Amino acid sequence: MAFKGEFHAPDLYTEFFPGQLDPQHLWFADFAGGAFALDRLMLVRLLMCAILVVFFLVAFRRKDLVPTGIQNFGESLVDFVRIHIAEDTLGKKEGRRFLPIIATIFFAVFITNISTILPGLNISGNARIGFPMVLALVAWVVMIYAGSRRYGFFKYVKSSVVIPGLPSFLHILVVPIEFFSTFILRPFTLTLRLMANMLAGHIILVLMFTATNFFFWQLNGWSLISIFSIFGAIAFTFFELLVSVLQAYIFALLTAVYIEMSLNAAEH
Repeated sequence: MAFKGEFHAPDLYTEFFPGQLDPQHLWFADFAGGAFALDRLMLVRLLMCAILVVFFLVAFRRKDLVPTGIQNFGESLVDFVRIHIAEDTLGKKEGRRFLPIIATIFFAVFITNISTILPGLNISGNARIGFPMVLALVAWVVMIYAGSRRYGFFKYVKSSVVIPGLPSFLHILVVPIEFFSTFILRPFTLTLRLMANMLAGHIILVLMFTATNFFFWQLNGWSLISIFSIFGAIAFTFFELLVSVLQAYIFALLTAVYIEMSLNAAEH
């Protein structure tokens, strides 16, 4: 028995490069010369960030001594970041000091990741480089601020790139390497790690569900191939949920680690 239907091949070009192929893929393209033009991915980011803000406003609108319901859930999420990321890495004093930025990064990464498995959205806000780059630059600025505030900017830079006890002639080689890896490479690795993982996951999900579509409509609908592909797609959806949480944890943890290294630059 063969099913009749129409197969639509996936088209990622307009999703990741909107407006280059057809300006109609942009909203507000004619307003203010296109300065505020939005594509679907930007709308997904704005929607998910709005959901995050509303959630925490509702969760913390009341400050009961014994939290229940959504307040208890919200506080549990913040406590997870505070205890297992900020304080475990920076200690209680510095962990609480930098908790707002670390928690913001964690929840921003998670909420924009999770849209990749939501019906109707089906793409992570971090699958394109813009948002991961902004978060990485924020982490980079905070890292430099933490070290500069403790040591002064020039002493902090010197402590970060000059290794004590190293023979003088080796500094010519080591100092540029340390400067590049500390102040240039870190934001790039944060950006690319997040973007590449979420983009790869999105493409795999697209291919799996597209394969199911193809096998079901173009081949025999009862074939084992279509059954395997749909179950594989469902399984990978749950795996992508795990990746979304893991990437948020890794990004926030690395931010905390970089801050800790800046605060203790003279001791490394």
